Amino acid sequence: MTKHLLTFLMAFSFTACNSQKDTINSSTALPNVIVVDQPFEMLGLNRQRQIRIYLPKNYNKSKQNYPVLYMHDGQNLFDNTTSYAGEWGVDETLDQLSILFKFDLIVVGIDNGKEKRMNEMSPWENKEFGKAEGEQYMDFIVKQIKPYIDSAYRTLPSRENTAIMGSSMGGLITHFAIYKYPDVFGKAGIFSSSYWFSKEVYDFTLQSPIPKDARLYLMVGDNEGDMVDDSEKMYRTILATGHPKQNLTLLIDPEGEHGETTWRRQFGPAIMWLFRE
Repeated sequence: MTKHLLTFLMAFSFTACNSQKDTINSSTALPNVIVVDQPFEMLGLNRQRQIRIYLPKNYNKSKQNYPVLYMHDGQNLFDNTTSYAGEWGVDETLDQLSILFKFDLIVVGIDNGKEKRMNEMSPWENKEFGKAEGEQYMDFIVKQIKPYIDSAYRTLPSRENTAIMGSSMGGLITHFAIYKYPDVFGKAGIFSSSYWFSKEVYDFTLQSPIPKDARLYLMVGDNEGDMVDDSEKMYRTILATGHPKQNLTLLIDPEGEHGETTWRRQFGPAIMWLFRE
């Protein structure tokens, strides 16, 4: 990561976060964010789900095909009015990266299931939190949403150009996704992952090595308590599978906490590392 890029991202994050104070009661999503009108039926889960799509600003003027990033908690990505505790600013960040570095990306945000969020992002059952629906949720993304996106938009559909990212329980299901579907996802941004939720994730990782060219970006805030230790343990576990260090990063944000402010600040650096040439 260049010093210039890091300086820009820190300054941009500060400016964008402060600008939200004046727009908290109105949508902060940029015009190139689309909310798909018709919710998708989630086969096997008997419920519907909204998706939100960020398209590069030059999408309609170009004939280019773009890599795609799939993200959980779609309500929190683009719009302060739909977010739980502030948005990630994904659209603003990517617009700026396009201007500065000619890097463009389609982002597909899958809304969370609110009261079903914990279940849907649980790859393994936890007796305290109930039924695990993580496999069905990921099947929904892999077998329903991705084919729709690849048919409706100009994408680069290969695993090398397909990434997935999430935070907290979204980090756990993201980790599960790249190990369960290594032929679909070649990159993963795993933020503040809830590895505490199921210790099965460590054995699962050891028993399911992924292609060595897959890139994994683990990020956790230094103020997130035991989650720091869990992320460090997972970093060592991934290395123990023989995964090369150059395709694995663990970043501990010295000021990071468990929330959108930290995840927003780290989104740009993670994206540029995952998609670096």
